[in-house]
Amino acid sequence: MRPAELAAIRVGDVDVAFRRWDRPRLKVGTRMRTAVGLVEVTSVDRVPVTSLTVADARRAGAASLAALRLGLDRVHRERPVYRIGLRYAGVDPRQALREAVPDAAEIDAIVAWLDRLDRASPTGPWTRATLLLIDELPATRAPDLAQRMGRDTPSFKQNVRKLKERGLTESLDIGYRLSARGAAVLDFEGHPRPAQGRSVPEPGIPLPHIGAPATRALTAHGVVRLEQVAELSEREVQALHGVGPYALGRLRTAMEAAGLAFRDDPGASPPAGGSPETS
Repeated sequence: MRPAELAAIRVGDVDVAFRRWDRPRLKVGTRMRTAVGLVEVTSVDRVPVTSLTVADARRAGAASLAALRLGLDRVHRERPVYRIGLRYAGVDPRQALREAVPDAAEIDAIVAWLDRLDRASPTGPWTRATLLLIDELPATRAPDLAQRMGRDTPSFKQNVRKLKERGLTESLDIGYRLSARGAAVLDFEGHPRPAQGRSVPEPGIPLPHIGAPATRALTAHGVVRLEQVAELSEREVQALHGVGPYALGRLRTAMEAAGLAFRDDPGASPPAGGSPETS
């Protein structure tokens, strides 16, 4: 789903989607992790194209009934149409998990789980080495991290996903970052960690996927959360080398979904026909 659709689902303006499938590919009750949080499937029904109405188009966020039908007719016209009911089901629980520092009992459970992963690995222990590497080199490309560990990229990413499910890491547009939860585990076990320049996770909403150049431009200025973007004007963000129209649009959509906005720019030109305020 496109960012605009996800934002509309989050605020309740869109609650259905239409897809051509050879068979149902989602089940009622499924919760999908998206850029705006969890989206739950509330219904899956096969419907004739001829039964679609203007109300269906509006609920799907289409510009018109004709636009909805045109979109469905672009590919796989031989397949039936399914109407999927959708609703926003809250923030991704992994976000809160990442920011929650575990107590002693939780740390013991996490350590035991990491030990089980290490024992089950045919290539030997990997969990602590991976956490330490991400801590040392945040926002570094996965292939570069995999090479450092002597692993192929797909298997390295698969391992990181396991750590992410427990809230120990978080994915960035480029690479990963150790979460507060992951840092607490490493500190508890007494692993040596970089004292200078260590990336400390900022509380708040992570940047959306805006492309590597734009991500590098923002992180170079210490901006890693949407709340920090809101401290800048749109013109300031646009002036960063690597931030183009695509990235700016993704940032704007994500901020609107989170109830945020760019800071007012007092240096911007006044609207046509108007004049700047004078004191």
